[in-house]
Amino acid sequence: MHPDIHLKLHHRRAAELHREAAAYARLPHPAPRRHLRTRLGWTMVEPVLRLAQQPPARSARIA
Repeated sequence: MHPDIHLKLHHRRAAELHREAAAYARLPHPAPRRHLRTRLGWTMVEPVLRLAQQPPARSARIA
């Protein structure tokens, strides 16, 4: 392919991508729901931490 044609196609595609990016930037994006995710995560971690703090059960030694 001739370099001038390749460059022209590249500029055209770059312009298309810039238009798509600008259109995407104008769309309203919902705020991330990190608060719920954080609460759920700690709710799942808390029981595991409680289990880890308990001493392991020891079997009775028979003499």
